[in-house]
Amino acid sequence: MSAPFAAQLLHWKQLKKSKALVANSADTSSETSKGLAAAILEDLQIPHILPEAEQADPGPALEMAVRRDLADRLLHLNNERKWQVDHKQVVSAFSQYTHLAKISRLLTKYPELRTELGRDYLIKPDVTVGIEDSPLFGSPQPFLHAAVSCKWTIRSDRVQNIRHEFLQMIKHRRGRLPHLVAVTAEPMPSRIAAIARGTGEVDAVYHIAFDSLAKAVDAVGSSQQKDDWQECVEQGRVLPYEKLAGTLAGW
Repeated sequence: MSAPFAAQLLHWKQLKKSKALVANSADTSSETSKGLAAAILEDLQIPHILPEAEQADPGPALEMAVRRDLADRLLHLNNERKWQVDHKQVVSAFSQYTHLAKISRLLTKYPELRTELGRDYLIKPDVTVGIEDSPLFGSPQPFLHAAVSCKWTIRSDRVQNIRHEFLQMIKHRRGRLPHLVAVTAEPMPSRIAAIARGTGEVDAVYHIAFDSLAKAVDAVGSSQQKDDWQECVEQGRVLPYEKLAGTLAGW
């Protein structure tokens, strides 16, 4: 299984110095990453040529693809809910976090409080999934059902960014916690595990080419990559992207 947009975003790119073709999800400084990423593209039957047109930055493209896909699929999976799927919507627009807007106004009025309170709680997740007009939650504001952090690839600084943002959402909520997930195209299980493992800030990591990555790990992955993949999959910490919409629609 792979996300319906996976083949549109995953492609080959040319290195400037050697002119060699590598997968655009690969870390070009890592042979392991390049090998796994190439195997993913081969399994997806993406021709080993450069795209005809210049490609957009895959990071923002992933965010928009996830937003469009969830907006479409959630409507079809559960039309009894009034879904609101947005890009970069601030969490204070949702019922569990409306009180943060009041704090923000106070900080604007009394700037001396910023040193004490900070402003790192005004988070804008890459994709938000809200439910409007829900009597279940008793608020005129939409309920934040899920926050999705989209990371084309994973590096140590990006791991900490995800954990920090989701931890703030856990700490500052008033009401039920949203589903906090990450979506990625990262080809190395060891790096995926850096997000998937932990103390619960991230509910799960959804991979846009799950089956192709599984085959790549089996074919060319090191023993470490195989162990990390097996651990994350068996624990349900890494899942196929295709399961995300169904999980949200039925939860």
